[in-house]
Amino acid sequence: MTHVEDELNSQPECWMRVAEQAAVHEAALPAAGERVAIVGCGTSFFMAQAAAALREQCGQGETDAFAASEFPAGRPYDRVIALTRSGTTTEVLELLGRLRGHTRTTAVTADPHTPVMESADDVVVLGFADEQSVVQTRFATTALTLLRAHLGLHSDAVVADARTALGTPLPEGLVGCSQFTFLGRGWTVGLANEAGLKMREASLAWTEAYPAMEYRHGPISITTHGTATLMLGEAPEGLAEQVRGTGGLWVDGGLDPLAELVRAQRLAVAVAAARGLDPDQPRHLTRSVILSH
Repeated sequence: MTHVEDELNSQPECWMRVAEQAAVHEAALPAAGERVAIVGCGTSFFMAQAAAALREQCGQGETDAFAASEFPAGRPYDRVIALTRSGTTTEVLELLGRLRGHTRTTAVTADPHTPVMESADDVVVLGFADEQSVVQTRFATTALTLLRAHLGLHSDAVVADARTALGTPLPEGLVGCSQFTFLGRGWTVGLANEAGLKMREASLAWTEAYPAMEYRHGPISITTHGTATLMLGEAPEGLAEQVRGTGGLWVDGGLDPLAELVRAQRLAVAVAAARGLDPDQPRHLTRSVILSH
């Protein structure tokens, strides 16, 4: 078993553990009414997108998500949350340095022995969710589960759905598809983006991601026999039938959307195996991007 397989299979236990700890970290996480930005790079940026949309949907306050390198200078926030598994990513550390003394910051990380511990005002360490693999799985979903639990949106049903995603076969014919499109709505757009990234990282697959309602505005033109469209969350009315009408494979998202992301992680590993690739050795990637200036 690869590192990434071992780590993605441990997600239900990680989610239960972080949900139990959510109250301990309450002071480091946004209070209702605060204006908040959530930042990250790569996978962490897509988790930031999901968390920001969830918080706004809950009426907790205006919440934006940015890639750390694209944070808008001078825009006022009550708190900025940085998601960083390694605690060493250059863009995140530089942003936290610029915000010091002006904006309250919180870092959510997996490693307490990294520079981010001194760069943020508050730090949440999820060491039990750290990973050996380059390709992120459990840290990202555990960090998002922490934020969902903080909003009162986590439940045992989410964990049960994750176990279902891990324990049931992938849809027939899915692994052999030549192209994969992931769709989301609201907070699950970030999850769709992350599912696509997992496929590209682990299996070098031709993969795209869109808000579901945008799929009809051009992207559906690539859908045909041998392609797959996967929905994370509830699909817009009529879209499944339209995709099936092209000859493409449609996969409904019947589980909690975060559990559907787990299924997408499994798909990435399965496609990698079918193509003779090692998902623990993704091409051109390292565990953390550290830039020298």
